[in-house]
Amino acid sequence: MALERLPAEQALRLSPNSPALLGRAAEAEFAADRFDNAEYLARQSLGRAPFNVQALRVLGLTTAEAGRKPQADDLLTLAGNWSLRDDPSHAWLMDYRLSRGDYRSAFAHADTLARRRDDLKPQLFRLFTVAASTDARALPVLANIVAAAPSWRPAYLGDLYQSEAGLGVATNLAIALQSSQAPFSGPELSNLYVQLLAKNRLPAMAAIRARLERPGTSLTLVNGDFAVAEAPLPFEWRLFNAGGAVAEILPDDVRGDSALRAQFGSFASAPLAEQFVQLKPGAYRFSGQARAEVGDPGERLSWGVYCFETGAKLGESRIVTTPGETGWKPFVFTFAVPTTGCSAQWVRLIPKPADRRTAIVGWYDRFSIARLG
Repeated sequence: MALERLPAEQALRLSPNSPALLGRAAEAEFAADRFDNAEYLARQSLGRAPFNVQALRVLGLTTAEAGRKPQADDLLTLAGNWSLRDDPSHAWLMDYRLSRGDYRSAFAHADTLARRRDDLKPQLFRLFTVAASTDARALPVLANIVAAAPSWRPAYLGDLYQSEAGLGVATNLAIALQSSQAPFSGPELSNLYVQLLAKNRLPAMAAIRARLERPGTSLTLVNGDFAVAEAPLPFEWRLFNAGGAVAEILPDDVRGDSALRAQFGSFASAPLAEQFVQLKPGAYRFSGQARAEVGDPGERLSWGVYCFETGAKLGESRIVTTPGETGWKPFVFTFAVPTTGCSAQWVRLIPKPADRRTAIVGWYDRFSIARLG
C-alpha cells in the first residue's frame, strides 16, 4: 500500500521488478514525453506480466509516437479488448479509426467512453453530430448505436437541439430509428416536433409525420374523443391549468366516456386547451358535442381554429346551451384555410373574459374536422 502512494520513480527503486510499478513508471515517462524510456519500461513490465493493460497501452502509444500506427493499432486494440475501462486506449482507437473513415469502429469506442465519462460527453456528442451531418456514411452507424439505447441517449438527443446541424441529425435519426428495436419514444418525438415548431420548421414537421405516421396523416384532428393521450405533442391535446381555469380529461358522468371538462371562473383569456394541425387550403367542417354542467359554457367558452403564422381566426363555435339542461348537444361550424399565410393552424378552446366572476363548467367530446367538397 505504501508503494502505491509513492511517486512511480521512488516506488520503482524500492521494488524494481514489480510489473505494476514498471507499468506506472512507463505511464509517467510517457506523460513527460520521454517516449524511449516509456517504451523500455513498458516492455519490462510486459515481460514480467503479459496481461498488464497499462503497460500494453503505453507500449501502443509509444509505438504510435514512433510513427508505426498500424502496429500501434494492433497493440491498443488488444488493450481495449482487455479492458473497457482503459479510456486512453479507446480514445486513441476512436481518433485513429475516425481518421481512416471507419465510423463503425470509431463510434463503438466513442460509445464506450460516453458510457463511462460524463466529462467527455460534450466532445463525443460533437463528434457524433459533426460526422452525421457532414458524411452520409456516419448516420446509419450512429443510428445503430443509438438504437441500442445507451445510457447517454437522452442526453445526446437533448444536445442535438442546441444547433441547426444537430436538429437535422435529430430529424434523420427519428426516421432512421422508426424501424429499429428502439424508435423514438412518445416524449422523444414530442420534443423533436416541439423543437421544430419553435424554429418554424413546419415543412419538416409535416415530412416527418408523413414518414413515421405518428400520428397518422389520415387524422386531421387527433384524439377527438379525448381518450388516453397517445400521440406526440403538439399533435395532441395540450391542456392548461392556471388562473382559476382548469381543463382536464375525465370520465363523463352522463354516459361514461372520456371527455374534456373545462372549468372557468376567472378573467383570464389564455387558451384552456389546444392542438396543432396542418390543414391544406380549402373548406372544412368542425363538429363535436358539448354539454353544460354549471352555467352557460356557450356564453364564455368557444372553440376556434386559428392560423399559426398570423393568429387570424378562421372559424369559431356557436354552442347554444339551455340553463339547467345537462344533456349532450351537437355543434358544428365551418371554416376555410386560405391558400397563403396559413400553412398550419391551432385548434383552441378560448375563454371570453367578462367584468364579473361567474362559474362556468362545460364538457366537450367527439370532435372531428372534415374536408368539404
